[in-house]
Amino acid sequence: MQKEGSIVRVQNLNVWFRARTRFFDFWRSASRTFIKAVDGVSFDLNKGETLALVGESGSGKTTVARALMQLIRGAEGNIWFDGRNIVRTNRAERLRLRTQIQMIFQDPFDAMNPRETVLKIVAEPLNIHRKDLDAKRRVALVSKALRSVGLSPPEDFLNRYPHELSGGQRQRVLIAGALVLDPILLIADEPVSMLDASLKVEILNLLVELKRKRPLTYLLITHDLALTRYVADRIAIMYLGRILEIGPSQSVLASPLHPYTQALINVVPTLDRVWQQKQVLAGEIPHPSNIPLGCRFHPRCPEATGLCSKSQPAMKETEGQRLVACHLR
Repeated sequence: MQKEGSIVRVQNLNVWFRARTRFFDFWRSASRTFIKAVDGVSFDLNKGETLALVGESGSGKTTVARALMQLIRGAEGNIWFDGRNIVRTNRAERLRLRTQIQMIFQDPFDAMNPRETVLKIVAEPLNIHRKDLDAKRRVALVSKALRSVGLSPPEDFLNRYPHELSGGQRQRVLIAGALVLDPILLIADEPVSMLDASLKVEILNLLVELKRKRPLTYLLITHDLALTRYVADRIAIMYLGRILEIGPSQSVLASPLHPYTQALINVVPTLDRVWQQKQVLAGEIPHPSNIPLGCRFHPRCPEATGLCSKSQPAMKETEGQRLVACHLR
């Protein structure tokens, strides 16, 4: 069950996909090899906070987000939201759930129908979940959402198409579409990765400002540790389907405990380290269908011991509300 003050509790979440290893496996479910995209993930998301889920590509961050949105079927474990386990929901319950949880996707151009106007794109959630509204009320709510994300006056944008907007404007339209139903949880999947540096700052400032004005909670999916310093209250470091470290953002960034967290922070450019030799991780992240025994990070870890290759470390609590899964800590 959920703990007091939390909006979401994820317990031992698993999302495994059956791998197609031979030609005939495409025609029958015969493969016994599984891609363990998410493998035993647990965390709490507290009301009103921003939790950043950070890791390399292929670590399972987006799969966790899609499981929370119920965009992936077959997930196992527990996801408690508003007192209900949303892993076990029917279609009607999933529709109600999406009035409270919305998602901002990574690529704004791919996430929008190029043949529809901004009005139709932002109004789509209203057409699905608020069929009682008349056309005039829909336009009013869409205009309010556009104004809240800085697209003002909204009348200048309602009849535009995605190709007529800049990258920053398209991202704001996506955010407006996510806000038009007044959700309480917003999942942002790499919301600024497609933007240049100046626009990144604008969108991040917008997200921070929206949380000041609305009762919003954020789950931020990103590979960029640098931006978490400005927007995240807590950081969860994810690697190959599992969380390796979680704690308050300033504490994690100032004194990382897990060697993987240390390596991620070490490659973030800063003025005081710009000329220093940077430690770069050796090798590539393993494929999730072939996860190493023991600690899954040990083949790339500069501090690995014999124990690391034999036993998977349990998540341990340390000082300052920190959790870390490492035999050496």
